[in-house]
Amino acid sequence: MKDPSPDRGSLLRSLFPSVLCFTHTSISHVFFLLPNGLILTIPLCTEQTSMEELSATLDYLLSIPSEKCKARGFTVIVDGRKSPWTVVKTVVLMLQNVIPAEVSLVCVVKPDEFWDKKVTHFCFWKEKDRLGFEVILVSANKLTRYIEPCQLTDEFGGSLQYDHMDWVSKRLVFEKFTKESTSLLDELAIINENERAGQPDKARPPDCNVLPSFDPETVLQTGHELLSELQQRRFNGSEGGGGGGGVGGVTAWSPMDDELLAQPQVMKLLDSLREQYTKYQEVCRQRSRRSQLEEIQAKVMQVVNWLEGPGTEQLRTQWGIGDSIRASQALQLKHEEIESQHSEWFAVYVELNQQMAALLNAGDEDDLAELKTLQQQLSDVCYRQASQLEFRQNVLQSAHEFHSTAQDLSQQLDGLLGMLCADVAPADGAAIQQTLKHLEEKLKSVGALQVLREKGQGLLDQMSNQSSWFYGKDVPVENKENIDHIHSVMEDMQLRKQRCEDMVDVRRLKMLQMVQLFKCEEDASQAVEWLTELLDALLKTHVRLGDDTQETKVLLEKHRKFVDVAQSTYDYGRQLLQATVVLCQSLRCTTRSSGDTLPRLNRVWKQFTVTADERQHRLEMASAFHAAAQRGSEQVELLDSEVFEEVETVGKSLLDRLTVPVIFPDGSEQFFGSPGDMASSAENIRDKLKLAEDKRLQQEEAEHLEEEAALEVGPEES
Repeated sequence: MKDPSPDRGSLLRSLFPSVLCFTHTSISHVFFLLPNGLILTIPLCTEQTSMEELSATLDYLLSIPSEKCKARGFTVIVDGRKSPWTVVKTVVLMLQNVIPAEVSLVCVVKPDEFWDKKVTHFCFWKEKDRLGFEVILVSANKLTRYIEPCQLTDEFGGSLQYDHMDWVSKRLVFEKFTKESTSLLDELAIINENERAGQPDKARPPDCNVLPSFDPETVLQTGHELLSELQQRRFNGSEGGGGGGGVGGVTAWSPMDDELLAQPQVMKLLDSLREQYTKYQEVCRQRSRRSQLEEIQAKVMQVVNWLEGPGTEQLRTQWGIGDSIRASQALQLKHEEIESQHSEWFAVYVELNQQMAALLNAGDEDDLAELKTLQQQLSDVCYRQASQLEFRQNVLQSAHEFHSTAQDLSQQLDGLLGMLCADVAPADGAAIQQTLKHLEEKLKSVGALQVLREKGQGLLDQMSNQSSWFYGKDVPVENKENIDHIHSVMEDMQLRKQRCEDMVDVRRLKMLQMVQLFKCEEDASQAVEWLTELLDALLKTHVRLGDDTQETKVLLEKHRKFVDVAQSTYDYGRQLLQATVVLCQSLRCTTRSSGDTLPRLNRVWKQFTVTADERQHRLEMASAFHAAAQRGSEQVELLDSEVFEEVETVGKSLLDRLTVPVIFPDGSEQFFGSPGDMASSAENIRDKLKLAEDKRLQQEEAEHLEEEAALEVGPEES
């Protein structure tokens, strides 16, 4: 609803170039009341001047004074100091079309030197009859010759206090208030009348439901401020006298009839506006309540329709759990996007819930039931959808944990399988023991299968409950595929772990056999060393042959036991080497054998048997020698020649045997003991041989004496 009258405010704003940023000439000083008329000042600038706008501005200014004031006539001051001569000339000529015939004098304020040569081209005094008023060219400092200084502002050397900006602002307020309040009253009257008639909003004309063109509060505030200003200053003129002055200064012109009539006009407008505005506020309250309720209902249905439509459809299409960590992470990201979209609608729900709670607290009985129904419907849908989102998030989190556990278990089984598939070629039994210990620890660390079963079962339980929030629909095929996938993963991991455990058992047995193999080889080598030590002891320490028969028998018994020990050691070594052959065949160690242990064992044993036989033979000869020597010593009177021969034969043979080394099968030779030990044994034998020889010589001498005696007795008897 717009005022069809001309926009007086726009005309008035042209009085203030700094507001509209005009580059053309504008009238910035208005009327000053002289005793014989009004003063109108027209300042011109150096830029191009719009004559149409200047004419419109003059028309507006001339409409302000009353006819009584305008009848006194006008004195026009055209300030051309900053404008070219052609503009000044044009402005002066147009005054005859704009200013009434009451213009008595036009004073053109010229620059000091610029127009001197151009004045001759146009003489205003010659045109006085045609123009209808007198025009004079005058410098600013000489303007007081024609107008009193108290009627001129300081820019023309006068003393008049005038604030043009204040006058323009006050005039703008009045014009603006008059226009806005009149228009607002018409609009409010129509709105209130339509509301009183009870027409539904949809049945009203489109322009009846719109808001007023102006804010009533602002217009009322402007009117009160304007009225206060008018009552205090009587529209900028109540304090001035009849001598004239600036509109906005302390000395302004005397109040004119138009300004005196402004105060009651403003008061009447304010009263009417307050009455209509009070009715309008009630209309707005009712309309706002209906509008707010309709808006809430529309938003509630919008939220409900989206959550039960696209929102639910998004969740229905998201059933997968992925077949790996990466796939489950991608599903989680997709779910986060869905949650983000839902969060926007949940934020709307929170806002709507607050609005409905506020309306319920207001206590409007007409809307309570409908509001409660809307609130309950919205809450049910939002909570159900939030539960679905949370349930889906929990399923995806459980699926991620399940796949993570499955991947960790798979990596552990792969590492264990790699260890089991690697060839075992340890250097010794200790290395095998360390490898076996590491294998046992590796198998023990693969303990995530039970955790995988627990997580898988938990995920299955969650998925079995999915149908409970799927609006009664059957579980789709995708859910069955997910369940089959979980079972498949758990069964596959169970089979892989069982295979690894079986392979660990086989590897454990193989390693234990290898430990036994190394132990047998080590013990066989030890048997060879023991047999070598026995051989060395036999050669170096088993030297004595005994001093008599009894001692020799003791030595023979000890020798037999010594040989038995050596035989046991040899048999033990042979058994160990046979066990290594069996273990190598079991382990299929074609590149591994007993090495040189068996040849060494056989070689040492042969050397030992040869040496033991020689030792046995020498002890037996020594026993026979000592027995014969003992028999010879027991014969007190006569020494049997056979015994002597036996002693001598055996003794010499034994002495010869002691000088002969032991010859091994490989041709090497080795003597028993040291030469000193052999000399001691030989000395004992020689002593006994010497005793037997001495006794034999004594016997022979005795026999010889007996023969001689017998021979002597024989001749005597004959």
